Amino acid sequence: MEPQQTARNLVWQATQVKEDQRRTLLRQSPVTMWMTGLSGSGKSTLAFALEKRLVESGHACFVLDGDNVRHGLNRDLGFSPEARTENIRRIAEVAKLMNTAGLIVITSFISPYREDRAMAREIIGDEAFREIHISTSLKHCEERDPKGLYSKARSGLIKEFTGISAPYEEPSQASLSLDTSLCSVELSTERMFALIKPFLLRG
Repeated sequence: MEPQQTARNLVWQATQVKEDQRRTLLRQSPVTMWMTGLSGSGKSTLAFALEKRLVESGHACFVLDGDNVRHGLNRDLGFSPEARTENIRRIAEVAKLMNTAGLIVITSFISPYREDRAMAREIIGDEAFREIHISTSLKHCEERDPKGLYSKARSGLIKEFTGISAPYEEPSQASLSLDTSLCSVELSTERMFALIKPFLLRG
């Protein structure tokens, strides 16, 4: 059956739980902190540091990490521009579902294309979407090369590698920009926590 035919037979099932009930239960409003940046820029480190900071403050959250998601949900996708777009679309849909459940979502994806990040914002909703640019330079990321990926990309072992053989389009208006070669994990985490603080309820 064609996807269009299938879609016509689907009906959205409404929940009996209201958004305000979830906010009261979890003491927070849902938000997605969308981290974008080059491989090795520090996205995953900061994402999990922010998750720890939020949990220690009594808030329900979850990290969607690029490598982790490709172990399961997106293991069928490659790294062509089309596959990257589908990767981001699926992640945005998951983030939206988790936001609907009342959770704070922290994503850690290179997400190199502005158009794909705009799609993610549209899916999740502008009010619940905060784009964070981990702006560490290519030079510093390549010097770190924690997974040995840049050396493989330079030698031609990895095709379509962002920053080397595939483009990265920097955000034009990110909610926050962090350069981890200049800003410590602790300070970066506190700056992200300050950005998310308006979504946290007292009590």
